[in-house]
Amino acid sequence: MSTESNKSTIANPAPLGLLGFGMTTCLLNLHNAGIIPLSIVIVAMGFALGGAAQIIAGIMEFKKNNTFGATAFTAYGFFWWSLILIWIKPFGSIDAADSKSMGFYLGLWCLFTAFMFVGTLKHNRASQVVFGSLTILFLLLSAANFTGSEAIHTVAGYVGIFCGLSAIYNAMGQIINQEFGRTVMPL
Repeated sequence: MSTESNKSTIANPAPLGLLGFGMTTCLLNLHNAGIIPLSIVIVAMGFALGGAAQIIAGIMEFKKNNTFGATAFTAYGFFWWSLILIWIKPFGSIDAADSKSMGFYLGLWCLFTAFMFVGTLKHNRASQVVFGSLTILFLLLSAANFTGSEAIHTVAGYVGIFCGLSAIYNAMGQIINQEFGRTVMPL
């Protein structure tokens, strides 16, 4: 079998995963910043684009032998699905989430994201911005839950909007740069 036949012909799944992450993160953090209410709009986006699209992108990254992308997109896709389960509480016999539980939940995501940020130090600056701001977002959301501070929660919302927009920029940059065969949007 030739080396050429072993080469992957799968398209770059990262823009799909980044778009799913970015758009959903912006929408949720418009709520966290106090701009819009938590509604089915956010839940549906979290399920479809935040969850399903990122999981699909993660599986495609596994096929491309990209451990970082596979881990990131699959994990954050399932983050969205777990968050939706927390919100809709489908298991009647289990207590709803409390602030302390959410603080630990978001704190663990902060820890995971901080280690993923370290991995981006070998990637482009745009990815570093996404993971760096996401680490700060999870840290602030965890702190807001532990302290009950609405001010920290609101600040987290604005950090989340920035984070989501940076992921959308990263996604669009990868697509536009590939389409034009040159750097149109610096990453």
